[in-house]
Amino acid sequence: MRFKGLDLNLLVAFDALMTERNVSAAARSINLSQPAMSAAVRRLRDYFGDDLFTMQNRKLILTPRAESLASAVRETLQHIQLNIISADSFALDEPERHFTIALCDFMTTVFFRKIIKRLAREAPAVSFELIPLPDNPDQLLRRGKADFLILPELFMSSAHPRAKLFDEKFVSVGCTTNTKLSGQLTVREYMAMGHVTAKSGVGQQQSLEDFYLSERGVKRRVEVAVQSFGMVPAALLGTDRLAILPLRLVKHLAPSMPLRIVESPIPLPAFTEGIQWPASHENDPASTWMREIILQEAGRVASPSMCRESDI
Repeated sequence: MRFKGLDLNLLVAFDALMTERNVSAAARSINLSQPAMSAAVRRLRDYFGDDLFTMQNRKLILTPRAESLASAVRETLQHIQLNIISADSFALDEPERHFTIALCDFMTTVFFRKIIKRLAREAPAVSFELIPLPDNPDQLLRRGKADFLILPELFMSSAHPRAKLFDEKFVSVGCTTNTKLSGQLTVREYMAMGHVTAKSGVGQQQSLEDFYLSERGVKRRVEVAVQSFGMVPAALLGTDRLAILPLRLVKHLAPSMPLRIVESPIPLPAFTEGIQWPASHENDPASTWMREIILQEAGRVASPSMCRESDI
């Protein structure tokens, strides 16, 4: 099929190349042979009058022309998929859909498990893949690799729609055996203690809590850095270290962990957890259905003022 002289099948090959950034992987992803993909590349270059990419260490390095085309082609193909091919394939009474959602382990533990539990009852045919937040989560949306991102609003892109889930707050936590926590800590004492932190990804050289501390001109002494919030308590137990964790996670862990909340001499602001989805999915019936369920469950989550530290 040609449109204005362009074989529209070439757009599928182009999108695969932009997504995989590797000619062989792109060919496999759309079930083309290597010679057929090479022929598609030649025809794309002829049509656009541009090399589109060069190869360095078997990776594609895009030209400015290819960069400018990539998002438009991806959005066009997603629009066709969602509004023409799949427009009638999602029945709300029998939803069969797989959702890929990027989020941190903290939000899986304290929030998204509620969604999974609810849909196990109401829509057992729905399946999920929960993936960690990468350094550049916006790319997941642009390349169609995720249906939703769940992350602090501070890290969200302005290029895609979003919605607020709930507010959260940080608290300082230590082990109950930590003898240095017998009285209220001064700023100097607090900063002199060793700290444990979780690296959050989302393109940050520092965690969200350290970002807030740096805004106040403070840098704590991090002795242990782990890959997720859930790994922090293991690095705290039996030590004199401190950590800064979301309050809801501490409340969840408190019944099984000897954790103690410490009054911090450096209060940190609350932050907002939100959800974001590709702009091309805005009117997709399945995406809309899932968003409504997620937002309903978020509405049932207590505010930080209701989730009191004294409840630990």
